[in-house]
Amino acid sequence: MINFDEPIVRRGSSCVKWDEPREGMTKEEMDDVIPLWVADMDFQAAPAIREAIRRRAEHGVFGYAIVGDDYYEAIINWFGRRHQWTIHREEILYTTGVVPAMSVAIKALAMPGEKVLILSPDYNCFFTSIRNNGCEVLESVLLKSPLSSAATSTSPLSSAAASTSPLSSAAFTVDWADFEAKCADEKTTLFLLCNPHNPTGRVWSKEELERMNDICMKHDVKVVSDEIHCELVMPGHRFQPFAAVSEACRQNSVILNSASKSFNIAGLQTANIICSQPLWRRRLNRAININEVCDLNPFGPVALMAAYNESGDWIDQLNEYIWGNYQALCTFAAEHLPQWRITPMEGTYLPWVDITATGMTAEAYADLLMHKAHVWVNPGTMYGPQSGQGYIRLNIACRRALLIEALERIAKAVE
Repeated sequence: MINFDEPIVRRGSSCVKWDEPREGMTKEEMDDVIPLWVADMDFQAAPAIREAIRRRAEHGVFGYAIVGDDYYEAIINWFGRRHQWTIHREEILYTTGVVPAMSVAIKALAMPGEKVLILSPDYNCFFTSIRNNGCEVLESVLLKSPLSSAATSTSPLSSAAASTSPLSSAAFTVDWADFEAKCADEKTTLFLLCNPHNPTGRVWSKEELERMNDICMKHDVKVVSDEIHCELVMPGHRFQPFAAVSEACRQNSVILNSASKSFNIAGLQTANIICSQPLWRRRLNRAININEVCDLNPFGPVALMAAYNESGDWIDQLNEYIWGNYQALCTFAAEHLPQWRITPMEGTYLPWVDITATGMTAEAYADLLMHKAHVWVNPGTMYGPQSGQGYIRLNIACRRALLIEALERIAKAVE
């Protein structure tokens, strides 16, 4: 069993999450901050990954790396075994990260001035990648809908706490009429999907994904699906690869994926683009080279192979631990943070919290927590200036004791 409660000192290791300075705060103040912001876990990578990197480091020479057949086989076998998705060797293009891959896909498949549709609130880099490639962001704002019986059955709260449940009375779903209207816009050529969805935590069902694709194909809109969080799925839910929904979905999609988020190896800069369309793939490969994100470092492929070939048990235990943290969060909020409404978290480790009952803006509330509680969270407006207002995003991929300490600080600060 992996001990996710083991303290790992990250402050002073030059990591963004713990060592990023904040304007207006002294070093002494920053040294007291508990960071629950950027999507980076505080857990050591799986033992097999650390051992594979150690062996590679002992070689002592770190020149340009070749990506071999064993790299592709690891990807193909993992997704076939875990997600019943058949990937062919020629469909895989590697690059340095999912965000560079996103820019590659937009550059390859959309012209400057065209519109790229997203489901808002959405991952903040969606906005910048679209605009950096000269395209226009088109938002279809997600709707709140009553919780399903399945979501209710997986509620982390006991019946005793139900009357003060911090769970939102609504989950997020697609506004299908608006989605189709936005797809029908003659300037819309791409739909950029986040699956599972960051920041709302939705794990899209097969039926939802198929409906998205049907509408997109009806209006000649290509789908680019960011599936970086695909292994981070909570009990009662199952990740569905977009390209494995149907042959139509496979032919109308480009998939962006990486072991980085799930296995906490983002710093090793390795991701993959998976596309079955030869013409699109040729354009994607050209864009990879234009953007000069075509080379991997010597450690990235080694880590990916160790993750996919040897670390399945580790990811299963990780998801159990994150679910336990989510249970602890909801229980604490029910007792001490009555103004919070926590959206049901089906996937990721990033709870989306409605704080509108506080009467404060997302920015003001996040600033209050930073300066008064020394807890760093993300204001929801990072993920949509309008759609994210009234929300904060938390990162609960940390030791449970640290999470509870952060929540106690928050409760005291807003008392």
